[in-house]
Amino acid sequence: MKRFIKIYILIFLLVFLFLSSNYSAEVINLRVSWWGSQTRHNATLKVIELFEKKYPNIKITPEYTAWSDYWTKLNTQAAAQNLPDVIQHDYQYITEWVTRGLLLPLDDLIAKKIINLSDVAPQYIQPGIIKGKTYGINLGVNALGLVYDPELFKKAGVPLPKTDWTWDDFKNTVIQLNKKLGIYGVEGFTGQIECFKIWLIENGQWLYSEDGKNLGFDEETFTKWWKMMLELEDANAVPSIAVDVSRTGLGVEDQFIVKQKSAMSLAWSNQLIAISRAANRPLKMALFPRISKTAKSGSYLKASMFFSINAQTKYPKEAGMFIDFFTNSIEANKILAAERGVPISKKIQAFLKPQLTPAQKEAFDFIKLVEKYGSPTPPPDVPRHAEVSNNVIGPIWEQIRYKQISLDKAFAQLKSQAEKILQRQ
Repeated sequence: MKRFIKIYILIFLLVFLFLSSNYSAEVINLRVSWWGSQTRHNATLKVIELFEKKYPNIKITPEYTAWSDYWTKLNTQAAAQNLPDVIQHDYQYITEWVTRGLLLPLDDLIAKKIINLSDVAPQYIQPGIIKGKTYGINLGVNALGLVYDPELFKKAGVPLPKTDWTWDDFKNTVIQLNKKLGIYGVEGFTGQIECFKIWLIENGQWLYSEDGKNLGFDEETFTKWWKMMLELEDANAVPSIAVDVSRTGLGVEDQFIVKQKSAMSLAWSNQLIAISRAANRPLKMALFPRISKTAKSGSYLKASMFFSINAQTKYPKEAGMFIDFFTNSIEANKILAAERGVPISKKIQAFLKPQLTPAQKEAFDFIKLVEKYGSPTPPPDVPRHAEVSNNVIGPIWEQIRYKQISLDKAFAQLKSQAEKILQRQ
């Protein structure tokens, strides 16, 4: 009898412990924010469902918008100390947010392998490191390049872009395409600061000085760039600023390359998939031209975006677990399908490769080209870059393209106004 009583007591204790452990499991609510298209929203929501099934005690509240509204919303939340736990972040803003103390260093989570980066090459981790600490996990490797239509090149009898083509080759190619076909040689190029950054890299310079207090380029390099750009605009080989302004806000399906009104288009590698889908024909990607055939291309690997963690989160471990799931889960990446860029995990890359569409394969191959022939990733933009870009660079670029200002006066104004912002206390 005593033996049965002992058994009953043991069973009771086991049941009690089992129920207690289940009832005591804290339900954790994480907020996760991101920007993107409806395609990205749908895929991310499906991954969230997978994550919640794997970790039933963690519930995710998704917060997603288009890029145009995203940063306004986040800055409002930051002012109210009500940021999401996991924040999709961008290269041009992450240094500023680190300076403001809004992001959590992730090194401890990485050391404990809560965020496991053991399968990730160092160059893919580097973009998220600011001031010696990791604040962002790269969600996909991207590189800026030129999408081109090989059939239009063939029709024009113009040689296809080579890995070692120069800026003179580029200029002649753009002009010849325009003359032979009566279409633009390239679109979306002349007013883009990202193109100018690549030109600076190839000339051994950068947008800002190392301390972020001054411009990092000289007048000669600035003038050479704009003389080339204006020559292309004067030849009508690229869209004028009036045309560019009239097309602001149009979708990918309205791009000139989609409608075969341009033979090339500026694009990030992950955008090739959407452009090819809209064009419904095979498109390719080329590296940026070089200043000489023996120099490196200024194309570089860039984090398409990051996941960062709110410095004030109550749940850093669980937020890290979510980021790790995005990075290392095969099931999750099967759904995500490299839409945010080439995944940083070697294991995930190997898994996805046999399943790639032709456009996805071209994007993956382009990343390998940049790894081989491109330049090192430049530092993230300085904290006041957005203000300089919006209030100084953008307006002066417009004046140059409308020919309302000479290049020497443009450089003098750019230097004076930008450095006033950069040096402000």
